[in-house]
Amino acid sequence: MTSNGVSNGIANGHSNGVANGQPKPRTPLRPGIYSPTMTFFDPETEDVDLASIRRHAVRLAEAGLVGLVTMGSNGEAVHLSREEKMAITRATREALDEAGYHDVPVIVGASEHGIRLTIELCKESAAAGGEYVLLVPPSYYRYAMDEAALYEYFTKVADESPLPVILYNYPGAVAGIDMDSDLIIKLAKHPNIVGTKFTCGNTGKLTRVALATNAVTTKGEGSGYMAFGGMADFTMQTAASGGSGIIAGGANVLPKTCVKVWNLWAEGKYDEAIALQKILSKGDWVLTKAAIPGTKSAIQSYYGYGGYPRRPLKRLSKEQVNAVAEGIKDVMEVEISL
Repeated sequence: MTSNGVSNGIANGHSNGVANGQPKPRTPLRPGIYSPTMTFFDPETEDVDLASIRRHAVRLAEAGLVGLVTMGSNGEAVHLSREEKMAITRATREALDEAGYHDVPVIVGASEHGIRLTIELCKESAAAGGEYVLLVPPSYYRYAMDEAALYEYFTKVADESPLPVILYNYPGAVAGIDMDSDLIIKLAKHPNIVGTKFTCGNTGKLTRVALATNAVTTKGEGSGYMAFGGMADFTMQTAASGGSGIIAGGANVLPKTCVKVWNLWAEGKYDEAIALQKILSKGDWVLTKAAIPGTKSAIQSYYGYGGYPRRPLKRLSKEQVNAVAEGIKDVMEVEISL
């Protein structure tokens, strides 16, 4: 360990950090619920609020989440400097370790628009304590991003990244690029590409990829490849489709409910899972529509911290804050009861 508590990454793709002079084994990805964590800021200065970031990470782990993602879409990575990104990942890892959650891995959003810069960010993510990276397709030069270009991007990055790569299929964030199952299955053959997050919401695509890769199931069986649903409102559907877990923004607010839906399905309590999924989907839609400002306001309303996004994202009015809190009231009653 370095003096600031950050594990030193090593470039073999199989271990991360050192302990007593020996490489620290990489924490396996387990089936279950993950969350792309929010980045919190001082409401006046908009400086990064590391204390709230640490508090939030521990709260989610206590609720039963089996992994966290820093610098995902909900983390406002596009509003942060490289130094801030690494500080947030480092603080998240340290907070989990200090609270005893050594088995909760940190996945880092490390996307850039070029291969070289993405590899650099993957290496920095390893040095900050990340164990996996989550990458969207490059999209600034959308006209040039055909299947061959996307294949080259992901495989070249995976060749050089010290951390295993999880593909992030999120058409809404990348000028409409929507990788099909054939391309994802082809990419999954790379030994350092270990999963896909399907924020496209296409459960048929998830099913095909899970089948072709023998993805990890709710029971923990499978090849090790992870097929993640990308939103809380299809948690049960992902489990039913042979998926491995959910990386859900809504889990920032509703972690216990997401975990409960997943576990009910894993236990074969299908009717109960379906009934609870309906409540979860209704509440998650409120958060989805309100986006990052609304998710932060929900955390503030129900947990006493959260604040605001960095500008130019807007701050909600008092009326809007109250509407979000009221809109998730039913599911929050469930969350508080668990």
